[in-house]
Amino acid sequence: MLCLFVSDLHGRVYRYEKLFESIIEQRPKAVFLGGDLTPSGLMHSRANGREFQHFITDYLILNFQRLKRTMGLEYPEVFIILGNDDARIEESAIADGESRFIWKYAHNCKFDWEGYTIYGYAYVPPSPFLLKDWERYDVSRYIDPGCVSPEEGMRSVPISADEQKYSTIKKDLESLVETADLSKSIFLFHSPPYNTKLDRAGLDGKFVDDVPLDPHVGSIAIRQLIETRQPLITLHGHIHETARLSGSWRDSIGRTQMFSAAHDGPELALVRFDPANPEAAIRVLL
Repeated sequence: MLCLFVSDLHGRVYRYEKLFESIIEQRPKAVFLGGDLTPSGLMHSRANGREFQHFITDYLILNFQRLKRTMGLEYPEVFIILGNDDARIEESAIADGESRFIWKYAHNCKFDWEGYTIYGYAYVPPSPFLLKDWERYDVSRYIDPGCVSPEEGMRSVPISADEQKYSTIKKDLESLVETADLSKSIFLFHSPPYNTKLDRAGLDGKFVDDVPLDPHVGSIAIRQLIETRQPLITLHGHIHETARLSGSWRDSIGRTQMFSAAHDGPELALVRFDPANPEAAIRVLL
């Protein structure tokens, strides 16, 4: 039961075209999109001489609709979340795509699919970046040196001061999974778990006010969930250079297989896996 996973495409049309070609050729049962899907900042994407001012509406929805018409009954289940580089105001366009039955918006939701449970979660721990729509404190109100707190920065959708100050990834995940058996679950995260091969940033030898920076920048709360609840598979992105620096796009904690589709080259990094045999997963660069 083939599944495809991509993340951090950042509005690059070349990568999306490779994804669409792969879906048509390989006929997967499910496709997972792990956030940072839209062009960064003020950038706009172009294809065939056309500029997309609203990338999700003008490009992503139209092309997934075209794909669905082409594939008919073989069209895969598509699960999607946004990432910290995607403005939260884009949720309305994602909801529009869901209403057209081209994907399921998975953030903070769970779905039953083919005997598995799919969970999605978009938030990442505090980063140095100023867009805070998809940032939360991790397990406490601590932030690493050089990072900007979720109470500062900018938001495209306002939230209350209490939510900015007191919400944590740990609390969110506890509410999301409750007491469920996660042995046949697949988690679609944007953040990787802390201190793994999937969260290695290029911070070696760097300091802020004489304090050395931790090159592992993933979520402690996500790692704790994996350690204690042992989901079957977790999917991650966010840290583009991690596979190059750590030497691996995959890792494991106990029985949980963890995959990253983040990539710091121009290619599309495509992870192929079967939930019935996650150890056999592969990643190709297209």
